[in-house]
Amino acid sequence: MLDREGYRPNVGIIIVNNRNQVFWGKRVREFNWQFPQGGIKPGESPEAAMYRELMEEVGLSPQHVKILGRTRDWLRYDVPSTWVRREWRGSYRGQKQIWYLLRLTGRECDVYLRANSKPEFDAWRWHDYWAPVDEVIDFKRDVYLGALQELARFLRPLETWDAFLERKQALPAAASNHHE
Repeated sequence: MLDREGYRPNVGIIIVNNRNQVFWGKRVREFNWQFPQGGIKPGESPEAAMYRELMEEVGLSPQHVKILGRTRDWLRYDVPSTWVRREWRGSYRGQKQIWYLLRLTGRECDVYLRANSKPEFDAWRWHDYWAPVDEVIDFKRDVYLGALQELARFLRPLETWDAFLERKQALPAAASNHHE
């Protein structure tokens, strides 16, 4: 199901632990890492789609998480034409997403990547809140930054994006000074 502009409605899911680190999943048989995400079915609310995708991709049910917040509006990204299935070319542009920020209230062992017959992820880890912006595939980067920036207000205390960049830029200098 595409909207008039060629975007597929979708949800994105950011799960944080009690240290405000994010769930970071490695796609099956790929070297790409990303947040859980998935399409919204016709007649399905974004929240219902989020819970369905959460179970399908991560094996977590509503009892394992608490919703901290969601983006106010859709965030969009265009998919490069070389990534688009031949039969969709010309009509499909990309994804429009509502993003949810969830706190894991269950245990880490509740995460079950094989909850679905076609798993999305074959590995996962906790990651610094802002790090996915630098690590996600290029065409998703602006949406990841937008979602993380908008949802950061629900997490206190949390390092800002600018502070993260400053700290990251200082690391090579600090590392080289350490080896002298």
